Amino acid sequence: MGKRKERAATAIKEAKKSVSFAKLNNVPTSPRKMRLVADMVRGMEVFKALGTLKFSNKEASIRVEKLLKSAIANWEAKNERKAEAGELFISSITVDGGTMLKRLRPAPQGRGYRIRKRSNHVTLYVDTLNNNQN
Repeated sequence: MGKRKERAATAIKEAKKSVSFAKLNNVPTSPRKMRLVADMVRGMEVFKALGTLKFSNKEASIRVEKLLKSAIANWEAKNERKAEAGELFISSITVDGGTMLKRLRPAPQGRGYRIRKRSNHVTLYVDTLNNNQN
């Protein structure tokens, strides 16, 4: 690796050390269904978001709730203190498409219809309110 790329890589690593996030890969639901849940909690305070996810009737909300708890735990581990109400919020949450399992379903007259079983990747960033304003 060249010096310029090495310096850029170390700068990215240092920037990631100050950011708390959690990532969930290969969730077996479609990205469209997961984005409905992600849009519901984007920008919310974390404990309010946990309550919203707990009482949501979407199946994807269970996975996002677990991911949010993981992101809070990561923030607590990096800052060596417990999160307080009103302090943390979801700075960004992204849902990207994952791998697609392609299956065939029998159709009339010897044909086959393709079924695409979609998956997604969810990345959730947690930050304090005063860090985002600077």
